Amino acid sequence: MSNIKEKLYRELEVKAIACIDGVSFDPHIFQHLDLGGRYQEEVHSLFELDHESHVGFKFPAGFYSPSGLFYPLKWDRRSRYSIIFDQDTYYLANGQEVIFPIKFPGRPKYYGLKTSDGTKMNTLALYNQDGKLHVVYSNSCAFNEKGHDCKFCNINATNNTYGEVEGIGWTYPHQIGETVAAAFREDGARHLSLTGGYVPERREVDYYLDVADSIREHTGLDNFNGTAVIGAPNDLDIIERYKEAGFRTIATNIEFWDKNFFKALCPGKYLESGGWEHWVKTLEHEVQVFGKGKVRSNIVAGIEPKDTTLEGIDYLASKGVVCFATSWNPNPGSALEGHRTPEPAWHLDLYKKIAAIFRKSGFTFDDIYDTASSSVSIIHDIYRIEDELLPVFSEQDVAVEAV
Repeated sequence: MSNIKEKLYRELEVKAIACIDGVSFDPHIFQHLDLGGRYQEEVHSLFELDHESHVGFKFPAGFYSPSGLFYPLKWDRRSRYSIIFDQDTYYLANGQEVIFPIKFPGRPKYYGLKTSDGTKMNTLALYNQDGKLHVVYSNSCAFNEKGHDCKFCNINATNNTYGEVEGIGWTYPHQIGETVAAAFREDGARHLSLTGGYVPERREVDYYLDVADSIREHTGLDNFNGTAVIGAPNDLDIIERYKEAGFRTIATNIEFWDKNFFKALCPGKYLESGGWEHWVKTLEHEVQVFGKGKVRSNIVAGIEPKDTTLEGIDYLASKGVVCFATSWNPNPGSALEGHRTPEPAWHLDLYKKIAAIFRKSGFTFDDIYDTASSSVSIIHDIYRIEDELLPVFSEQDVAVEAV
């Protein structure tokens, strides 16, 4: 087993490079793939994660390596990594060297369905693999109205580029309830995160309660394993209402542990949601309501110093908060477009240290699964490797050698 783990850790180096530096390919290469039919297509319901926009070209939602690890697809024509097509097979390559063949995720059945009012379900809830639904109620953020967007975020730019083209807009509780029920029924989904751009506090809580009612009505489940992703409310007593509504977990993304970075790069969160101290206080209060390991936060990794990020993650973990660090991607349309994130090795080292903090704090794989909007991060992969949760551990080999 140790040999398999060693190879999988080498593959994580490959994945880190592919996720941070992106992957190059000719946009026409996927003409051989039945995207939107047999295979799952990318849908821009919240962010553009590719390093440049590609209106008019469909891309896959990601790809799997032979070991079973999932790679989010981030297009960057400058990357030394590429996807090539040869004799009916797609491969991941490093320059001229083929690393391994890749496979693309099948399209969920609910992606081909519509709600009772005719809305396409794939515009309402993204399938993030491994039974995870990413439900987006709004693809715009109210901070934009006052020029207070988070500087690293491109939600409004993505909406302007793809919203009308892909038919994505504000969603209604009955649409979400019908879509979640279909995904649970047709595709075996088992967790959802409800998220979107910032909306005023009172409107947010009332909307989330209506959504929870609709999900329970359409699924017949009192416990639908949902995460409510919210801004820090001025009135912390509101937190109780999310749990009473049926959400099992809750998430409030602080973005930066350094107070000055938070103030400078998250002006809306600083000016309209109580400031950095209030966001920390909110997370601590959420643990009191939901319990240890049932609260999530996130830090944008690669802008503030690594030690500062780790200090914040360690502190929050000691309070019962599962705080991830999502690699900073200088997204198209964000105020920081054109900047550079740290090298892949920097991020991979960070992920390993975060996983160690989580282990020290007693967080299980179920904890980090239930709180996250996606379970295909490298931190999740480290857990899968250490706990031998991948199918490859019952097979003979892991097909990765080159980095």
